[in-house]
Amino acid sequence: MSGSYFAERLGDLAPLSDAEKAALARLEERERTLRRGASLRRENDRVGELFIVRKGMLMASMLLDDGSRQILRFLFPGDLIGLSGLAYRESPETITALSDCTVCPFDRAAFAELLAAHPRLAALVIVNSQIERAALTDRLAALGRTSARARVAAVLIEMRNRLRMMDRSITDAFVLGLTQEEIGDATGLTAVHVNRMLRQLEEDGLIAREGGRVHFRNEPALAREANYVDRYEKLDLSWLPPAR
Repeated sequence: MSGSYFAERLGDLAPLSDAEKAALARLEERERTLRRGASLRRENDRVGELFIVRKGMLMASMLLDDGSRQILRFLFPGDLIGLSGLAYRESPETITALSDCTVCPFDRAAFAELLAAHPRLAALVIVNSQIERAALTDRLAALGRTSARARVAAVLIEMRNRLRMMDRSITDAFVLGLTQEEIGDATGLTAVHVNRMLRQLEEDGLIAREGGRVHFRNEPALAREANYVDRYEKLDLSWLPPAR
């Protein structure tokens, strides 16, 4: 990674100018560390800062009326945290560290200055957020219309693909980094049900598991099982304004 993890993420979508990279790097001048299980922000906390993930993995979740938790998305280095809260005084979600993490905090005013000075970066932030929105829509559709096995398969593919964005050497084997309870909270299943679905995928030769690592043995079949759609394919960014 370069000086700005967020620049690396947006640079995967379109080449950035030196001025744009420098502007993004200024958002990451401060760092804050969190231990696994710590909350960066809780639902209904007052919104004051945004964050860029530099190290580790976090999750965004909501607490439902029955006391259960719904994981909305997983967050990796280069991800921007807090964009959904810009329109509100209070946070609509809880952000929790799934591993030891480092994040870079910056205030809303700094973000507003960035968008005003670099309209092309503003456009890329919109593009990135819409890719995330489409992925969240896929998960919503899966919760309502696909089998438990398909939902678990989709989480495995999503995790591998997100990890591969940071480490291109990852192919079909990776460290999952999630408990079965966390997979369940992302898919609307119990930990027992998740365990059963993982065993089925393993018994049918789609995956193998060993020591916390998952190995894709038949990725095309796994993708079909998950009804997986790659939201980074077929992007059309020809409309982007020129860099400043």
